[in-house]
Amino acid sequence: MESTERKEELRRLLRIDAKESRVSEIEVLMKDAHFWDDHRAAAKVAQELKHLNDFLVEFELAENETELEKLELEIFFTGPHDEASAFLAVHSGSGGVEAQDWAEMLLRMYERWAEGEGYKTVLLDETRADEAGIKSATLQIEGFRAYGRLKGENGVHRLVRISPFDGDKSRHTSFALVEVVPELEKSEVTISPDEIKIDVFRSGGAGGQSVNTTDSAVRITHLASKIVVTCQNERSQLQNRLQALKILQGKLQLLSDEKHRIANENLKGEPVLASWGNQIRSYVLQPYQLVKDLRSGFETTAVDKVLNGELNNFIEAYAKYLARSK
Repeated sequence: MESTERKEELRRLLRIDAKESRVSEIEVLMKDAHFWDDHRAAAKVAQELKHLNDFLVEFELAENETELEKLELEIFFTGPHDEASAFLAVHSGSGGVEAQDWAEMLLRMYERWAEGEGYKTVLLDETRADEAGIKSATLQIEGFRAYGRLKGENGVHRLVRISPFDGDKSRHTSFALVEVVPELEKSEVTISPDEIKIDVFRSGGAGGQSVNTTDSAVRITHLASKIVVTCQNERSQLQNRLQALKILQGKLQLLSDEKHRIANENLKGEPVLASWGNQIRSYVLQPYQLVKDLRSGFETTAVDKVLNGELNNFIEAYAKYLARSK
């Protein structure tokens, strides 16, 4: 396909007209005298405008197939929630202290990635393990397109290494589950009080910034889906409840989206969400060093760099993989 024809095709697939309309809409909003009254919300919109303008300039200047191929990755980020901030949760799998230590390594990896990309992170909930590591933790990652970039991290991550906790120095395999949920400003999903059970408990351990010893931590159980969400970072019970509800709403929205997708494609069966059967990536530290994504096929021997937050090659490879599959 000629570059000109390909560019016109990408204009449609990348919804360039919609992006241009959004830029005009934001420019009008920013002229309002009260635009910066809510500084957090305004900063998100300003960040979105910067990204859109940068991308539109890049699109207009693209002239050859190589430049257009780079822009093609944007197709991966045209989902309904891709531009949102994200909640990322890590859960240790079976294997005791090994898996718990692995879960903490993953949490640190995502914190370092977010920091390197300029995102703000807040540890909303953390359950420490008795000996080492964590049983689970939830991280809020604030910034434009955090969810879109991280959604491919959903699934099971597998670690193979010589155990630092085993006196025999034998090789162990550990698993941890990563869940990524969009932080929605608006949602089609409504949650009524009779659909949930709310428990209040005392915050404990290093459960996040400003954790106190009052009964302010909140656990919300969605009765129909059995989804459980906890939050203990905020100072008040009300704030924790609101934050937990936002996470639950994001999870239910994704569940609803998946059900609609299956119905629209006339498929049968239950939605396939992040579960122990969906291993997506292996991290091998011994007897050799290799990180490999089992979907895109991308791999690297730079294990230390990956565990220190260098994830963009995996994010880009997964985006290309999805673009090809579409």
